[in-house]
Amino acid sequence: MNDPQHPDKAPTTGPESPDAPLHRRGIKSYVLRAGRMTAAQTRGLEEVWPRLGLTLADGRQDLEALFGRRAPVVLEVGFGMGASLIEQAETHPDTDFIGIEVHAPGVGKLLDEADKRGLTNLRVYREDALAVLERCLPEGSLDTLQLFFPDPWPKKKHHKRRIVQPAFVELVRTRLKPGGTLHMATDWAAYAEWMAEVMAEAPGYANTAGAETAPYVPRPDFRPLTKFERRGEKLGHGVWDLIFRRVD
Repeated sequence: MNDPQHPDKAPTTGPESPDAPLHRRGIKSYVLRAGRMTAAQTRGLEEVWPRLGLTLADGRQDLEALFGRRAPVVLEVGFGMGASLIEQAETHPDTDFIGIEVHAPGVGKLLDEADKRGLTNLRVYREDALAVLERCLPEGSLDTLQLFFPDPWPKKKHHKRRIVQPAFVELVRTRLKPGGTLHMATDWAAYAEWMAEVMAEAPGYANTAGAETAPYVPRPDFRPLTKFERRGEKLGHGVWDLIFRRVD
C-alpha cells in the first residue's frame, strides 16, 4: 500500500511499516516479565512441553493431523496461568484447544495441569500470537478465537499497544471459519468501548448481541468465571463480553 501523503513513494516492509507482517511491526501488546518458577511449572516446561508444545518453527499446521481427528478448534490468546483454558478443555473433550501465552510460569502451569488431568485435546504455543496467526494457522481453520482480559494499556500514549486493532481483527477474520466467532472479554470499560468501536468498523463481522444489551452480550455460561473475575465482582467491577461472528 502506498503512503497516501506521498503516492509516488515506494512501499516499505520494515518493522514499523503498515505493509510489514503484524508481528514484525515493532509494537508489542505485551511485556515479558521475569517470574519465579515453581517445581510444577518447571516440570511442565521440561517434561510436558515435548508432547504438547508448538513453535513457529513447526510451520503451518494441519490441525486434523495435529490432534488426530476432525473436531471444532478453539484458540485462546493470552491464557495467563491457564485455569480457564484447562477448565474448558476438560469440560469439552470433543473440542480441540490451542493456547498462546508468552510468560513461562503460565505456560508451565498449564502444561503441568494438562498432564495431570490427562488432557489430549490441548496444545500450546509460547510465541507472539500475531506470528502464530500469520505463520502457523491456516485460513478458515478456527471455530472460535478467545481473547479474555488482555492488557488494557490504559494510558492514551500506550493505546497503540492494545492487541485489538483493525489489522488484528482482520487477521483473525481470515483464520476463522465462515460462521466462526471472535469472543473478547475485558474488565476495563474504556477498553470495552474501544473493542466495540474497532469491531463496528471491521468488515466481515456481525455482532451477536441482542438489541437490549448491544454492543455487549451477557457473560456466556461457556466462559469460565475466573478467581480474578469473582474478586472483581465482589468489588463492584464490571465485565464486558463481545462476541462477533464471521459472516463472509
